[in-house]
Amino acid sequence: MTTTQSTLFSEIDTTIKTLKPETISEERKTVLNPLAEYIQTKVENKQDIRINFICTHNSRRSHLSQVWAQAMAQYFNIDNVFCYSGGTEATAMFPMAAKALQNSGFKINTLSEGKNPIYSIKYATNEHPIIGFSKTFGDDFNPKSEFAAIMTCSQADGACPFIPGAEKRIPITFQDPKAFDNTPQQEEKYNERSIQIATELFYIFSQIKA
Repeated sequence: MTTTQSTLFSEIDTTIKTLKPETISEERKTVLNPLAEYIQTKVENKQDIRINFICTHNSRRSHLSQVWAQAMAQYFNIDNVFCYSGGTEATAMFPMAAKALQNSGFKINTLSEGKNPIYSIKYATNEHPIIGFSKTFGDDFNPKSEFAAIMTCSQADGACPFIPGAEKRIPITFQDPKAFDNTPQQEEKYNERSIQIATELFYIFSQIKA
């Protein structure tokens, strides 16, 4: 799908222009294509598109996926896309996940601190911010029906064979950057995972025809 003038923050726009979707393997594309097909069907039927990214703790990969998916919908001018995230349990959004998004141009403010901080994550001047905090996939903040459940980690994928209310359940798993917590490589690896997720979501949304 071709883009018109992007309304994203210029730093995010710059990051997107550095992505290399051509490096995605054909094997990986077979994992990604079911989500593109789900979105395409919704677009053709002029229906709202709700996507809930689910991981075990809703602390890292599911947040990165939610935020980048919302930004890519904006980039490709696909209307009525509403992205969510949740976990099989609630913990906290890990600060380095927020930092990785900030490094790509998202504007992040901490709305409340504590064991489960709440973040405002803005991707465009005139769009509502994404509210980032850890929650279960069935939380009242998330949709109860007419959504696609995207399983972003193998543990959640294995633990949740059934997601109540989901029209479609699609495993698109990513390696956990948590393995590098409290190491000198931590920020580099979080940035790397964020960019991988951005690249793959760019590919997915680029397939959509209006």
